[in-house]
Amino acid sequence: MLRIRFGPADLARVTVATAPDVLLETALSVRHLVAPAPGPAGRRGELAAWRRAVAPGLAARAGVLTRLVRPTGGLPDFLYQPTARDAASAAELAARTPTARLAAELAVLPEDPTASLTRDLAQGSPAARRRLFEDLTRYHRSSVAPLWPAVLNAAAADRALRSETLLRGGVEALLATLQPGWRWEPPDLLVPFGSSHTVELCGRGLHLVPSYFAAGALLVYDPSAPTVLVRPMPVADRAVAPGDVLGALLGRTRAQVLASLSTPAGTTALAERAAVSPATASEHASVLRAAGLITTVRDGSRVLHALTPLGEALLAGG
Repeated sequence: MLRIRFGPADLARVTVATAPDVLLETALSVRHLVAPAPGPAGRRGELAAWRRAVAPGLAARAGVLTRLVRPTGGLPDFLYQPTARDAASAAELAARTPTARLAAELAVLPEDPTASLTRDLAQGSPAARRRLFEDLTRYHRSSVAPLWPAVLNAAAADRALRSETLLRGGVEALLATLQPGWRWEPPDLLVPFGSSHTVELCGRGLHLVPSYFAAGALLVYDPSAPTVLVRPMPVADRAVAPGDVLGALLGRTRAQVLASLSTPAGTTALAERAAVSPATASEHASVLRAAGLITTVRDGSRVLHALTPLGEALLAGG
């Protein structure tokens, strides 16, 4: 169990990333291909076709990344580059990591019979740095970039849900509802983890980063900066079928539309989930919104529908 301990100033310094980290997601996608997990990422139906398309030839396309990303455990911190504007700049920053940091972060990886592939990188070899950059950019371009719009859509839905929770209940409500199985027991956030650790935030706060591919929590700790907690985005595969009572109350189609919002969605996605036309989905969403069962927010040009607490309670009781 990971115990993240908040001091008096830390609650005011909780921040939420607007999107997943592009380089970290690239690395975690390799882990997902090597060892698909039964967590949120493993439950996403939309990943099945992606796995079939990109899993063949993984070693050739991902190169040294398959040595840096093991099936379980942590990842080298240089694979997290939050200041990068895109995958190429993130790969460049990773390849320019100071040699001492490269050596320290690679030293904690498990023994590898092909260690020569990472030994040169740990020693700061220019050729090894160049290979890291090339392998990262090639793999991202060929395997992750086609899925990236879906990643950003999932992150937008998750962000809307977290924003509503924050507005309605404050930071403590946000922490209490981050993830099934995670517990907020002030002053500690308890997170299932591979080993037992206590991390003191020491007034620097906590930065929450959503992940499309992570099967569990990941921690990036820097004693001079806010602690970074990477968490899986809980995204459902399909709509939950409403019960007979809920169908009788709302009508079966409207109940199906409501149940489809167990995960926030735009109107087009909502129509696909409920197997109705976008116009019909929009009409039902208007009625459900007027009844206080859903809320609708705009993210740029997109519209996103999400359940309100009343809608969640109705589904739970349906």
